[in-house]
Amino acid sequence: MSKSIPEIYGSLVFNDKVMREKLPKDIYKALRKTIENNTHLELDVANSVAVAMKEWAVEHGATHYTHWFQPMTGFTAEKHDSFISPVGDGQIIMDFSGKELVKGEPDASSFPSGGLRATFEARGYTAWDPTSPAFIKDGTLYIPTAFCSYSGEALDKKTPLLRSMETLNTEAVKILQLLGNKDVTSVSTTIGPEQEYFLVDKALYEQRKDLIFTGRTLFGAMSPKGQEMEDHYFGALKPRVSAYMHDLDEELWKLGIPAKTKHNEVAPAQHELAPIFDTANVAVDHNQLTMEVMKKVADKHGLVCLLHEKPFDGINGSGKHNNWSMITNTGVNLLEPGRTPAENAQFLIFLMAVIKAVDDYADLLRISVASAGNDHRLGANEAPPAIISIFLGDELTAVLDSIENDTFFGKHPLVQMDTGATVLPHFFKDNTDRNRTSPFAFTGNKFEFRSLGSSSSVAGPNIILNTAVAEALRQFYGELKAFPEDQMDEAVRALVKRAILKHKKVIFNGNGYSDEWVQEAEKRGLYNLKSTPDALPYFIHEKNIDLFTSHHIFSKEEIFSRYEILLETYSKTIHIEAKTMEDMVRRDFLPALMTYTDEVAASISAKKAVLATLPCTAQEKLLTTLSGYYEAIYTAEEKLEADLATAEGMTDQPALSLFYHETILPDMDAVRSTVDAAETYIPDSILPYPNYEKLLFSV
Repeated sequence: MSKSIPEIYGSLVFNDKVMREKLPKDIYKALRKTIENNTHLELDVANSVAVAMKEWAVEHGATHYTHWFQPMTGFTAEKHDSFISPVGDGQIIMDFSGKELVKGEPDASSFPSGGLRATFEARGYTAWDPTSPAFIKDGTLYIPTAFCSYSGEALDKKTPLLRSMETLNTEAVKILQLLGNKDVTSVSTTIGPEQEYFLVDKALYEQRKDLIFTGRTLFGAMSPKGQEMEDHYFGALKPRVSAYMHDLDEELWKLGIPAKTKHNEVAPAQHELAPIFDTANVAVDHNQLTMEVMKKVADKHGLVCLLHEKPFDGINGSGKHNNWSMITNTGVNLLEPGRTPAENAQFLIFLMAVIKAVDDYADLLRISVASAGNDHRLGANEAPPAIISIFLGDELTAVLDSIENDTFFGKHPLVQMDTGATVLPHFFKDNTDRNRTSPFAFTGNKFEFRSLGSSSSVAGPNIILNTAVAEALRQFYGELKAFPEDQMDEAVRALVKRAILKHKKVIFNGNGYSDEWVQEAEKRGLYNLKSTPDALPYFIHEKNIDLFTSHHIFSKEEIFSRYEILLETYSKTIHIEAKTMEDMVRRDFLPALMTYTDEVAASISAKKAVLATLPCTAQEKLLTTLSGYYEAIYTAEEKLEADLATAEGMTDQPALSLFYHETILPDMDAVRSTVDAAETYIPDSILPYPNYEKLLFSV
């Protein structure tokens, strides 16, 4: 790297430093006012910004611009237009107007809409999000935008996220000012999404139809070695992986993405990248961009980056940990306990708002991480269980116990670690341990929502979290607003006590993987929504519709559209997997199995032709085994084919999703278990695809 990190960091971003340099002072101030106060941006300001943005982009080699948005596909979308504008006599100028900056017109009917848009209702709009900086990638100026239909419905993930951030800001400021913090005028939610992923050799990837079409291996016997030696986690980076991570960091830093931590994860070929916290909508944009850049950089290294939640059976899958907090415009983290959390009324109010939100809307939080891919890992001793609960740790649990029981809380003294080796430095241990089995864990001054799948957008979980916490704060404000200032501390403590008594059932500090917890959670009345079809119907329950509509996050029509999209996406995902499995069985695996069976049969015949009395017991046993596998696979595949035909004739989406979960997935498991067993007998020279050993240990 010829330039230093500070020199390259944000070099391809139209950030605040660039805006100060390129914009007239009055225009810069007007744009900052829009960004900081969520005020409307006038067209004359947009025109000035567009000119400066275009000049800066052209200086950096950009020839096109695109409105970059996040439709309900779960991916990003972009349509590229050049800056050229004809001026006559065969000449052009590079031009970009404020109108082009603030509004685009993609086709709204070609993206998932859940019935909001018919095919003939094609017009949609993208609208510039000035709070998320524009950037340059591959010679194009990318402008982060929201996406809506001609009739105004949100067709993306950004619009409701921005709405949820605004409603949380409103409710948080109201209660902070009620508590005497008159200098607080805004509250932002911040997130830091950790990203897990796998790297596999590109040449091997291209020989696997399942990886190409579905992102995960539909077949594959486990290699002799997996993750059981626990030697890959935090292990030394292999040269090829280290080179990839180095280039990835540099590309992310250019785009202003604060990539901070990188390391090997638990499973072989698995790794993790973690950024520094950022404002929620910027962090969501950055995570979407990170996933794109990860794949692009991998290709340059002859690798493929796998973001599926469960690309390999028998080893850990990949998640995405959503670290979430709230920060005031004065720089205060509202989830910072301070030295005396038991006496910190402000902290206790916001802590209890989160606890209440998680308890009241655990079903929505579960839905926010629900997908066909994530169903494979939740509760599989590699990810938190499907039961949503909160880990607080010993100290905060003791604080809440003391409030509940009206007892004195004696702060736990700092404990110096004694490692037994005098040469090692002295340090104090944290007040509480971590709990990696908890879906929603307090980790010092933030909550870590650990249930997200690695391929999903982090917008959905944060929309739910922001809105649910805003609702809790709204209710708390309603209970406290009548009390005078001299009674406020007592009123807050009484409110916190009531909230503890009502919502402590969602707090659990123990082993989330244990059978005992499943039984205990049921006694407590907590949801255990094990699969996506189990969870999705709760999205349209009355209490959840009321939450979204009362805070103007979604209209009722937008709620039902998303429900339809989630159902369809689940069914389509499994349908593609099942069709891919059929194709691989018929055209690849069964012919390979037959080839090897024929070779074994021919070997037996050749031996007996030479000498009829030569022993062939082992070969005959192998031949019988292979023939048995062939028949079993063929029979299982026939059932899968018949059930798929049934599914293709169904039109009721909730029933269809259940059919895919309860019938098609077990069919696929039956095919896979037999194929995987047969795979262990087939030589690599005949096996029609690279096995796990090659995929997991070749990089």
